Amino acid sequence: MQKVFYPVTAILHFCSMKTIFTFILLCCAAAVLGQARFVDSLRQKQHIPGISVCVGNREGILWAQGFGYADLENSIPVTPDTKFRLGSVSKLLTSLAVGLLYQQGKLALDSPVQHYLPEFPQKRYPITSRQLAGHTAGIRHYRGSDPLSVPKRYLSVTEGLTIFKDDSLLFKPGSSYNYSTYGFNLLSAVIESAAGKDFLSYMRDSIFTPLGMKGTIADYSDSIIPNRVRFYERRKGKWVNAALVDNSYKWAGGGFLSTPKDLVNMARGLLNHNLLRKETVDLLFTPQYLSNGDNTHVGIAWRIDEDKQGRRMLHHGGLIDGGRTFVLVYPESGIIVAITANMSGVNINLDEAAIIAGYFLKQ
Repeated sequence: MQKVFYPVTAILHFCSMKTIFTFILLCCAAAVLGQARFVDSLRQKQHIPGISVCVGNREGILWAQGFGYADLENSIPVTPDTKFRLGSVSKLLTSLAVGLLYQQGKLALDSPVQHYLPEFPQKRYPITSRQLAGHTAGIRHYRGSDPLSVPKRYLSVTEGLTIFKDDSLLFKPGSSYNYSTYGFNLLSAVIESAAGKDFLSYMRDSIFTPLGMKGTIADYSDSIIPNRVRFYERRKGKWVNAALVDNSYKWAGGGFLSTPKDLVNMARGLLNHNLLRKETVDLLFTPQYLSNGDNTHVGIAWRIDEDKQGRRMLHHGGLIDGGRTFVLVYPESGIIVAITANMSGVNINLDEAAIIAGYFLKQ
């Protein structure tokens, strides 16, 4: 007898609503089960103490789960509410502040930074907020002589600028690309001036609260922060505590704590235009070009790529003492992946995030 295969849509046409709902649940359950195995295999192969992952779309959270331990000494497991260091994924949060102030007419992206910070030293060429957000301003990144090995509390974002503010530019702004966390430090001072409010308060009141990001906060090293992980690194085959750091010099570029659920909700807010209008979101997601016409594949903080199927991917990773974070967004389908780990040197990148997304893109 010849076998006849019906497409899923034809099968569902003859099914009751209860059967359809059950079918959808089974598909989602299969995706989650496969992905849970994949994520836990990453944790075990790399000897990562704890991982948290969340997948969502425009409608809501599809899956959120913790693996391993947030605190090895006390055997505290990771949960979806566990807070991890974001590292440079903090730049994505800062990009929303840039977008909101631009949308409100309070921040001119192509005005020199001295328009907002007249005290910042003049350079050979003017620097703009757009260039800072796209890493084309010529501001340097870290170097070995920076005073970061001994933890120091910087009392304001402008105080944190003292690390690099007197250094020369690496190149004429707009002519080349150089990834720079310090550029985002400077951008946070511009945000403060444009908003008329200190950076952390502005982020809390204008970005995190409207987007329901209840688990996102500055990583104060001396504060008691519920659900914050312990931070680890791997040395000579053993887990040890990561070096003590104070991230107050770089809140905007690498100093926030958050959860994958909050990061997914942040991206959902962008895709649903809950905080920023469509044209503003498009601005964040549009690549900048150098003066010679080269595409940087970076918009306002967001990195912009395509996969082998031609689907647009927006993403960013963060690597920091005791932490790794990665966020991936497929804007057309609305699938969002956020994954965090509490160990230095973790190898979770675009490929791994795309594998997780792939299970849900097929549904």
